[in-house]
Amino acid sequence: MSADQPVVSLSDIGVTFETEAGLNPFGATRKIHAVEHADLDIGERDVVAIVGESGSGKTTLGKTAVGLQRPTAGTVRYRGQDIWAAKKRFSNPDIPFSEIRRSLQIIHQDPGSSLNPHQPIQRTLEAPLKKWNEELGPEDREARVLAMLERVGMNPPHDYADRYPHQLSGGEKQRVALIRALLMNPDVILADEAVSALDVSLRVEMMDLMLDLRESFDTSFLFISHDLSNARYLAEHAGGRLGVMYLGELVELGPAEDVLSNPQHPYTKVLRWATPSIEADETDDPPIRSIDVPDPVDPPSGCRFHTRCPNATEFCRANAPERFAVGGDHVAACYRTQPESDYWEHRPLDGAEIDR
Repeated sequence: MSADQPVVSLSDIGVTFETEAGLNPFGATRKIHAVEHADLDIGERDVVAIVGESGSGKTTLGKTAVGLQRPTAGTVRYRGQDIWAAKKRFSNPDIPFSEIRRSLQIIHQDPGSSLNPHQPIQRTLEAPLKKWNEELGPEDREARVLAMLERVGMNPPHDYADRYPHQLSGGEKQRVALIRALLMNPDVILADEAVSALDVSLRVEMMDLMLDLRESFDTSFLFISHDLSNARYLAEHAGGRLGVMYLGELVELGPAEDVLSNPQHPYTKVLRWATPSIEADETDDPPIRSIDVPDPVDPPSGCRFHTRCPNATEFCRANAPERFAVGGDHVAACYRTQPESDYWEHRPLDGAEIDR
């Protein structure tokens, strides 16, 4: 792998699900376009925080990035190796799928559901060591687990090692889930709403722990959240990037400070306005025309945000924007970022206005 090659690379990713079309005797299905035309690179010791409202496709994008969701279009590569090509039977990949699977891990929102209620924490955490570190004996595995419990602040470690999941708090279960992922020596960890169920003070503590362990274990984090405050905290403190998803599309991506101080997509401005802990432009009215989210089964034509955008024109209704570079590593899918775009020559939609 070259020095500048990403650990994980998503290229023009699309993910479509089929669902039953209500009470239909003929078994008709409807297609939900969960992710459309998404591009994302994750580098060494990188932190990317993806934010968006429920149904925006952020979790689907995250699971696709770590090989838990097969895309219906596009390519996912791990260190240059196509993940799903590596999984094909009789394939002879440069990197075996088993190694890819070990290198890409996930921490769920509800860690309790992923912990065996019938096993003590010691046995749960020893499982990945038995699979991937066969050279370790029982004493070495026990020492490794106890050291990790102490490393994440679960003291005394022997006490916690003997407990069962129901004897742990939510924050303690989340720490166990984090340890289990790290014991796999992963390159990327997907933290899918991993702090949303915790109290505010515990959220900050957990995010600080992730950042600390990222440095110690040379691990990258893909952090998924519906809360812009959480995404902002993690991305800014890591010097990472912030991505914004809307209706299946990654509409803005860039350094966290740039995205928040100078948002270029109208939807990012909505999220910024709706987050009390972020200093937004002083206005009493939300920068949006409609609070209704379109149906992902039948998304709007052109720019998907045009039905809610306060600055949409007829041009936006008919044309889907690509992600335009707006400075450095900052990109946004909005024609307003382009002074020469035909957007400026078209009539605003009802309730919208053009301001330069």
